[in-house]
Amino acid sequence: MRLKVAFQGETGAYSEAAVLGYFGENISPIPNPSFEQAFTAVVSGECNFGVLPIENSLAGSIHRNYDLLLENNLHIVGEQFVRVKHCLIGLPGTTKANIKKVISHPQALAQCDHHLRALGVATEAVYDTAGSVRIVKDKCDPTLAAIASARAAQVYEMSILEEGIEDNPANYTRFLVLAREPVDPAGEAKTTLVFTLKNVAGALFKALSVFALRDIDLTKIESRPLPGSPWEYLFYIDFVGHLSDPNCARALDHLGEMATMLRVLGTYPRFHWNE
Repeated sequence: MRLKVAFQGETGAYSEAAVLGYFGENISPIPNPSFEQAFTAVVSGECNFGVLPIENSLAGSIHRNYDLLLENNLHIVGEQFVRVKHCLIGLPGTTKANIKKVISHPQALAQCDHHLRALGVATEAVYDTAGSVRIVKDKCDPTLAAIASARAAQVYEMSILEEGIEDNPANYTRFLVLAREPVDPAGEAKTTLVFTLKNVAGALFKALSVFALRDIDLTKIESRPLPGSPWEYLFYIDFVGHLSDPNCARALDHLGEMATMLRVLGTYPRFHWNE
């Protein structure tokens, strides 16, 4: 039986590309309309894994998914990076000169803003990049185009009018792979955790120093509001290291002495582009 892997978006979305990049083709990607539904699909056992975006190199963090990591009892078991390469996609037979309006996810439109201005077209935000291609196909309007991946054009049998239209080519999205059970990775690992602190002077400095004093590499720090406690925060941290490493274990023990809440969200293999 094929593994079922939940993602948010339509078939052909960049999230589906992350699923296939991590697991290969011999699985069943399961599209979900929202991040919440993708999380629920894994928690309920409907899907074996979930692959959800957590940050983009241009747009920053996907805050809703940080909140959902805390709300759901799932473990991070992997990560995948995807190069986001936007294409202008239209009906077969149309040309770029025919296009009067372009639709896509708000983030995709923003990432192609200069190019779209040069084209002199109107824009409209919709719920999903791949979904925008589906809308163009359903409307059958030769003056309407979408911004999405080359795979989305293939899935919906549409034409790529132009490739690589993003304003900044250094456009990458990092995805987390989620499961109901943790993994024990071999080789280089990353660990993600979340904690809260007393709101006193120097608390965050002291918390971060437990890693600095042990030369542990922090790769990401994110703060989110603590629900029910105005102006207090949750701190999410990614660091390079395995919980079984005595150096990392001592750092977490030290952090636990000052944190009012500490939860490890996962230890998982670190992604490398050359793998």
